Amino acid sequence: MNTKFVRTLLRPISIICIALLFNSCLEKIKSSKIKTEETTTYPSDVIPFMDQWNILCGDGTSAKELKEFEHKDFFYVTNDGKTDWVVYKSPNSGITSKTSNNTRTELGQKKHWKTETGGKLTGTLKVMHVSTSGDARVAASYSVVVGQIHGNEGHENEPLKIFYKKFPGHKKGSVYWNYEINTKGDNSKRWDYSTAVWGYDMSVVGSEPTSYPEEPEDGIELGEEFNYEVNVYNGIMYLTFSSEGHETKKFTKSLVKSEFAEKSDIPQQILTLYAAIGRDGIERENAYAGELQNFKQGAYNQTNGKVPEENIVWNTGSETYNGDIAKQYTNGCYTEVWFKEGTVGPGMNPTENNP
Repeated sequence: MNTKFVRTLLRPISIICIALLFNSCLEKIKSSKIKTEETTTYPSDVIPFMDQWNILCGDGTSAKELKEFEHKDFFYVTNDGKTDWVVYKSPNSGITSKTSNNTRTELGQKKHWKTETGGKLTGTLKVMHVSTSGDARVAASYSVVVGQIHGNEGHENEPLKIFYKKFPGHKKGSVYWNYEINTKGDNSKRWDYSTAVWGYDMSVVGSEPTSYPEEPEDGIELGEEFNYEVNVYNGIMYLTFSSEGHETKKFTKSLVKSEFAEKSDIPQQILTLYAAIGRDGIERENAYAGELQNFKQGAYNQTNGKVPEENIVWNTGSETYNGDIAKQYTNGCYTEVWFKEGTVGPGMNPTENNP
């Protein structure tokens, strides 16, 4: 066969083959890009209510628009092999709000509501880590707040804080909720009354900096899922806590009529826990009536580096590595909370069969 004829015949075939190969490579590149874009999951993809919140992260970053927003190492999505979870992570020391000593990666509800009008917040979560450094004598040590009602008028106190706390060496931790009085007069006299859900309330502490109480028998482990519902309706707060394998707990508390309006009303828990720092205030008779509130949710780390001897209730004396966040993460000086579900909206009549 004529060699020149063969070369002439093969040339267009070779060009076609090269073109096909090039086109195939382009398609693979495009496909790879599309796949990468499709597998990027944001917190707003997991829990769609993110459009109703702002956020403050543990390094001081704040954002008002959370659709397709993440902040690596503080607010992002992970998967436990079964489910996508929104991660809130906060060091013992970072940059926080002007009214707090404690670092947070926490949502703040954009909408504010009066106590009488109310609102409703739910969350399904698991706490994955709390600080392993702190002082066992200090009530706030080794704890994180995973949901709040926060006042926005008057003293700007907190009618509700939902805590998780676990002492070092324990397998199980405690879930409890605190009510902070809306102090009559001098707000430096304010205090929190703590109620146990599973495990202990806040007042159970160690006798020495590294001496811990017995492990709670009915506590919640790190990584164990639980749910809370906060429903404020006509000035009354209704709380429901549930977790598989644990008794469901329900509580009711008026936010418009005080239980602590007289010195004789101050519980023994407060007289004991707060004695060293002289907080023995009383509450306004109408508590939080008429004041604006909003919800918060995430990881509000209660462990800080402040000196315990100056405030044995709230100054935990934990390690902060001079604010070096990477070192804190490496050495267990942080808190990490995962949420997979949450809702926020108006308060609802608890006697009706609401979804």
